[in-house]
Amino acid sequence: MTESKRVHPLWLVLLAAAGTFALTMGVRQTMGLFLSPLNTATGLGLASISLAFAFGQLWWGLTQPFAGAVADKIGTGRVILIGALLVALGTVLTPYMNSTLGLVVVIGLLAAGGAGMAGPAVLMSAVTRLTPPEKRGFATGIVNAGGSTGQFLLAPLAATLMVGVGWVNAMQVLGVLVLFALPAAWVLKGNSVQAAGAGPKPQGTREAIGQALRNPSYLMLACGFFVCGFHVAFLATHLPGVVAACGLTPQWAGWALSLLGLFNIVGSVAMGWAVGRWRMKSLLSLVYATRALAVLVFLLSPRTGPIVLVFAAVMGVTFLSTVPPTAGLVAKFFGPANMATLFGIVMLSHQVGGFLGAWLGGTVFQATGSYDWVWYVDIVLAVGAALVHLPIREAKLQPKVGAAAA
Repeated sequence: MTESKRVHPLWLVLLAAAGTFALTMGVRQTMGLFLSPLNTATGLGLASISLAFAFGQLWWGLTQPFAGAVADKIGTGRVILIGALLVALGTVLTPYMNSTLGLVVVIGLLAAGGAGMAGPAVLMSAVTRLTPPEKRGFATGIVNAGGSTGQFLLAPLAATLMVGVGWVNAMQVLGVLVLFALPAAWVLKGNSVQAAGAGPKPQGTREAIGQALRNPSYLMLACGFFVCGFHVAFLATHLPGVVAACGLTPQWAGWALSLLGLFNIVGSVAMGWAVGRWRMKSLLSLVYATRALAVLVFLLSPRTGPIVLVFAAVMGVTFLSTVPPTAGLVAKFFGPANMATLFGIVMLSHQVGGFLGAWLGGTVFQATGSYDWVWYVDIVLAVGAALVHLPIREAKLQPKVGAAAA
């Protein structure tokens, strides 16, 4: 059997990819719980620490196109192995930093960069390569749900550990847990060049990127994902601050993050099922419109604990459910040969938005004492994202091949 064919059962492929995403995403999405203790321990101020978190959002996105290109050429396994080790190292070292630059290095360069290497661009590409075409929508939904499962499990665990053993030990436990992702490097090994097998020579990376950047539908998809990044990063980083601003205890913040992850599992699996039945661009428009409406209702409602938990649950359904249809559209446009690279570029757009969401959250709150203006911006962006997906054309584009392939 050639290496391009699936040598592991589908359940093991999904367990490896979803488990890796659960650990890397779960650790990243619980970091908001440590923002206040870091601020107290370092005295750097909320804006400075938010800058380190924001840089992590940006670097996570910047890493993914390059990690995807490397995975497309030399193999997914090596990339995941290095990524998991970097996440663990950055997380364990974070409590020892007492400067903004130090936090940028460990949270941004190490932990976020490692999470980008073992992130959705590489994982979704591996699953697309190792999964039959008729099962890819459901498979990507399962992998996406893995990230939500990690958040659902690790957020309350981190909150409990912070109370029981202190925030420093809690963060180091999370760093060690990431090492359980290392066996996935063996299960998901291989690359898209091997998967292409015999037949016409696949596009080179540069040619594939050039074609994608000339495609209006691909560019509109990237613009919508920018908005998703703004929204997700703001919630992941500042939801505990939002809960505190409502006058609630930190336990409410832990449960809000946990519910965000729990209902994201529901949204991710449901979206994986839906992408095989409805147009993916329409599903994306629906998700963004739902976000805008949910934020508006939250702003008009009393800020009580149950209201916060209901809001977290609703936002959880839409939180990362954008990933399966977005990845599905990239694969539909261009095929699996350069999937990791092209989806990585879309993820970069997502994380540029994530940088702004994480950074503006802390900056606006420090300036005004409220997160309301960030919510207003989020509503406007969500409405724009709902509209920008409507003109996308889902017809598969035939890649151009060189004269030699012809």
